[in-house]
Amino acid sequence: MAKRVGSRKKDDESALTRTVNSVFRFFRFAEFEILFVLFFVIAFIIFKDLTSRPEYSQILVKKPGGGGFWPY
Repeated sequence: MAKRVGSRKKDDESALTRTVNSVFRFFRFAEFEILFVLFFVIAFIIFKDLTSRPEYSQILVKKPGGGGFWPY
């Protein structure tokens, strides 16, 4: 019987092709979870960077001279 054109068995594929296909298959399977965790990691890094700067955290520090909590 003749072999069908374009049909390949898994054994015919190279190891690199199987690895790449399995990575894409995993990403399609767990896409939401990966993006969910990635969103929180990026948000944490941005928030940590912003709050580590003194000019952004001055609203939480009492001003010298006793200006009170709402200095107008």
